[in-house]
Amino acid sequence: MSYALTVLYGSVRRDRQGIRAARFIEQQITARGHTPTLIDALELDLPLLDRMYKEYEPGTAPANLESMAKVLKASDGFIVVSGEYNHGIPPALKNMLDHFLEEWLWRPSAIVCYSQGPFGGVRAAMQLRMTLAELGMPSISSLLPVPRVQDAFAEDGTPTDDAWHRRAGRFLDEFDWHVAAQKAQRTIGNPIKGHRNA
Repeated sequence: MSYALTVLYGSVRRDRQGIRAARFIEQQITARGHTPTLIDALELDLPLLDRMYKEYEPGTAPANLESMAKVLKASDGFIVVSGEYNHGIPPALKNMLDHFLEEWLWRPSAIVCYSQGPFGGVRAAMQLRMTLAELGMPSISSLLPVPRVQDAFAEDGTPTDDAWHRRAGRFLDEFDWHVAAQKAQRTIGNPIKGHRNA
């Protein structure tokens, strides 16, 4: 089964390194026969949250919000790639997530976290779990933490250690299971409104 999956990357820093992890996971998704779309906060260039996408009259939202909403609505699941800023998630990532609500619902998420140090961003991932659950896309139990991200992958996402293929494989096996389960359930209806939300 092939799925439409969205990779969300939330750093806008000049010398960001996490884009390497985002490109790696995008490649791994493609290798499994899925169709990934990478949404990069730097390219998306959203303003600080003033109005959510749903608060605009139909057809009046800014073009970058409209294009992102279209991708999200077509997605079967989301992989969030997050760095760790002072034990928390990057502000651009939180801003990107908060612009939407209904578009996330009833789809699973998974967290790839990274840092330039030895802990791989796991402290930020714990905060991110709370946000993803509140947005209606709870994360799977496994994480894919990447310590020293600047050394783990080349600029194009190629891993410097083949063990990353094995680690990502286990992580994505679990994610695929949740994607399949929730996709099947969305064809039946959701537990709040009881109508189809495929």
